[in-house]
Amino acid sequence: MKRYPFLDLGLVNRRYSDELKHICARVIDSGRYVGGSEVTDFENHLSEYTGADYCVGVGNGLDALRLILRAYKELGVMNDGDEVIVPSNTYIATVLAITDNRLVPVLVEPSIDTYNIDESLIESRITERTKAILTVHLYGLPAYSARMKDIAEKYGLKIIEDNAQGIGAHSEGIMTGNMGDAAAFSFYPTKNLGALGDAGAVTTSDVRLADAVRALGNYGSLRQYDNIYQGVNSRLDPIQAAMLSFKLNYIDEENEKRRQLASVYDRMIVNPAVTLPVDGGKYHTYHQYVVRVKERDRFREFLAENGVETAIHYPKALHRQKCYEAQLGALHLPIAEKIAAEVVSLPISPSCTTAEDAADIAAIINDFK
Repeated sequence: MKRYPFLDLGLVNRRYSDELKHICARVIDSGRYVGGSEVTDFENHLSEYTGADYCVGVGNGLDALRLILRAYKELGVMNDGDEVIVPSNTYIATVLAITDNRLVPVLVEPSIDTYNIDESLIESRITERTKAILTVHLYGLPAYSARMKDIAEKYGLKIIEDNAQGIGAHSEGIMTGNMGDAAAFSFYPTKNLGALGDAGAVTTSDVRLADAVRALGNYGSLRQYDNIYQGVNSRLDPIQAAMLSFKLNYIDEENEKRRQLASVYDRMIVNPAVTLPVDGGKYHTYHQYVVRVKERDRFREFLAENGVETAIHYPKALHRQKCYEAQLGALHLPIAEKIAAEVVSLPISPSCTTAEDAADIAAIINDFK
């Protein structure tokens, strides 16, 4: 029986193996292992790619979010107890960044169609303590529009993008990473642009914010032994920066391959028991191709029996996580819970799945009763 793996990171990076080894050797031979030209070159590369004026490399995606919010507090834009609008359907890191900064997450239900924040609900949740909308480009679908921008401008709110999954996506001619006031990137190895370890970045066109993020991630300092803030250590590693800068040259190609695989699923999955994702007319980069099935466990077991490996992103709504039981557990968020109970991610990595594989998987799915 043929096997259809969900993701094999060895295969993902095998295409670039010789180049990545050469890059690692170059950094090793340079003798510069923190900061330096490799990091600067990647920051310039990513800012140019997104259209944002500035980029700051950091240790990981969670730190990128945490440092943005911390920087806004240091700049006097936010204070302890202020509120941040955030979708109820997201990975826990999005909300951890808020609560880590002693801010209050205000969870807004997603659209059942896009899985992203339901913009029609945002305005009703704004109070005098609201300072930002933290929007999440979940699975690679941009969660941004002129409507969201208008709401933010009306109430004087910052728009912060959680772009951990959306690099290369765009809408209305604007790239993710340049849709709001600041954006956080994750380059965890499974991402469309993945490092070979943890890595992250912040993009913005606000020079004061960029400087604050850079200082905060470097012990609170922009110059050695001159500490402006009580900072942390969260810096992008030069080896990761160099590899990411190389792989960034191929991100549009990789994303287009994902879109081609998604189009096979879109055309060929006709089983009425399976709800397919939608793109809402935006350029979706399909970090994950996520369907919904009411009998999820039986569906996954059926696919596994036929050689198809799947995953769940994510199986538990964040307000049901034990760590947020006291703070968020009383919330009634039925759409987030429905999504968490039904979502299944199908193989979508172009390094592991061909168009023929996607057609085979679709045929197997159509046989599910």
